[in-house]
Amino acid sequence: MGNPKPIKVLQVVGAMNRAGTETMLMNIYRNIDQKKVQFDFISYSRQDADYDEEIKVLGGRIIKLSKTQSIKEMYKAIKKYGPYDVVHAHTLFHCGIATVAAFLAGVKVRISHAHTTLDNSEHFIKKIYIKLMRSMINTFSTNLLACSTGAGSYLFGERNLTKKSYSYFPNVIDYSSFLKHPQIEVKRLKDEEGIKNKIVIGHIGRFMEAKNHAFLLQIMKSIIKENPDAKLLLVGDGVLRKQIEEQAKKEGIHNSIKFMGIRKDIPTMFQSMDVFVFPSLYEGLGLVLLEAQASGLPCVVSEAIQPEADLGIGLVSQLSLADGPDVWADKIIERVNKKEKDTNVIINGFKKNGYSLKQGISQLMNIYKS
Repeated sequence: MGNPKPIKVLQVVGAMNRAGTETMLMNIYRNIDQKKVQFDFISYSRQDADYDEEIKVLGGRIIKLSKTQSIKEMYKAIKKYGPYDVVHAHTLFHCGIATVAAFLAGVKVRISHAHTTLDNSEHFIKKIYIKLMRSMINTFSTNLLACSTGAGSYLFGERNLTKKSYSYFPNVIDYSSFLKHPQIEVKRLKDEEGIKNKIVIGHIGRFMEAKNHAFLLQIMKSIIKENPDAKLLLVGDGVLRKQIEEQAKKEGIHNSIKFMGIRKDIPTMFQSMDVFVFPSLYEGLGLVLLEAQASGLPCVVSEAIQPEADLGIGLVSQLSLADGPDVWADKIIERVNKKEKDTNVIINGFKKNGYSLKQGISQLMNIYKS
């Protein structure tokens, strides 16, 4: 007898760029047995994304669809490129489109995965849309996964929260790459950017409203009043980057901020920081916060950060956005020189909270095989 065919999984995403969910998927894809499982990816972006080439090297396909995200188009893609054993959707309420199309195409395992939270300020039409999509998700999904209680409640509804009808799936990461990093690379970065022997505040995230970069600038204004040599590293890109750069110039703090763009050397970025700041307006969990803790960094975060993101090793300080930039600045300066240098403490925190890559892959494989 020959080897059994691998389980074919269609991952439905927006585009495979360097963001939290996408990075988690790549962590899993690199470490699964690709003879037993293979991933294809639906992308709603016509442009090439950061991980596209690596996906192809690993044996996966990028299937480009239009942004209309219709059930008919998704159904045709599943039939054309399948048959698939699993459709795993990560596109918030658009998971409803994917699960209905997968059901019609005869896919046995249909997963809707909650990764984020939002407030309840949507207008009337959006609320109708959410109600419809939520109904489709809950009806046609065989499995519901959430990275946090808040994310599960938002996507699947309070009714499902009460029934405990979804499973908790942590945003697993390959934390080993963050534990220790060659100091020569960190030194090179600090020399190149002129941040040696300075207080370095850091943030990694897409330039979008949810990440609250505007508030970060106000925090930085407060910090440099007392620490004029302090620097802020902003890693990432996005639609609001130019606006934030202009605001920094207007506030007169542009020279104190390093706009680093999209980077591949994320462990080096973290090791170059003294404190990680995460003032999000909303988050499902915040994979980047796990990476910061893996790097031993003290983290100052907003109340929007889900409690599941705290490893419980004393690195996370949570503040309200209503406290204002001065309070945030004081807390950030207080946390300088408070890194966790004992890697065993960090490793135990990941294992205790179920964030190890091995645990995550095992949990996911059990679902895929079902």
